[in-house]
Amino acid sequence: MIANKEYITDINDPRIAMFARLTEAQLRNKLDPDNGLFIAESPKVIHVALDAGYTPVALLCEERHLVGDAAGIIERVPDIKVYTGNRATLASLTGYELTRGVLCAMRRRPFPSVATICEGAQRVVVIDSVTDTTNIGAIFRSAAALGIDAVLLTRTSCDPLNRRSIRVSMGSVFLVPWTWIDDPVADLHNVGFMTAAMALTDDSVAIDDKTLNNEERLAIIMGTEGDGLAKNVIRDADYVARIPMSHCVDSLNVAAAAAVAFWQLRIRK
Repeated sequence: MIANKEYITDINDPRIAMFARLTEAQLRNKLDPDNGLFIAESPKVIHVALDAGYTPVALLCEERHLVGDAAGIIERVPDIKVYTGNRATLASLTGYELTRGVLCAMRRRPFPSVATICEGAQRVVVIDSVTDTTNIGAIFRSAAALGIDAVLLTRTSCDPLNRRSIRVSMGSVFLVPWTWIDDPVADLHNVGFMTAAMALTDDSVAIDDKTLNNEERLAIIMGTEGDGLAKNVIRDADYVARIPMSHCVDSLNVAAAAAVAFWQLRIRK
């Protein structure tokens, strides 16, 4: 028996506004960040978020999944509000193709400071002005898989708790600590990191450079594919690093480049 189940027959029902009508900006709720939300989808990703300590607010799922894909989630958080309906009704939610029939609204958490998130870290990545949600999710997935201790994003970058970023990352946004950063180079120098800006310049070194790889604490700064990193970031970084290319290819997609850099510059244990 589900204690807090409510049946939905209309996608305009105000009870499910968080799933159906609120924009990402409205979910973030900048005026009242303590009440900000994000949407996670699919049982696997929701379980990863729960394991990471995120607080669920409400669940939306097809009626048939109450005893299927959603059952394990409901068992873990039996007091959660559960909205349900038939497949036809829920499939008509604008912008939402339900992944395995389950969405979960969850509470955002306060952001840690740069110093806190970097404490004890040896390899971190800075995502500078990357606004594509797919790239953000892919970078987080590579960061989790390839030994990056923390992710820091400039405020001109996409929110990692965007629904698509979460989905592309397969929940990795919940596995790697992250926060926002204002000055990628100065702020990381202040907490004891050397910085490597990934860029093509005349004085750049290859990412297999021995000195670069031997840095005890290193921040890898990734920029957008189009404009690349700002000139001041490249100028102020301790290293400018490049991935050697063949066949006259001048660059990789930022997510692919990040994965290559993470692997090469990882801490060897």
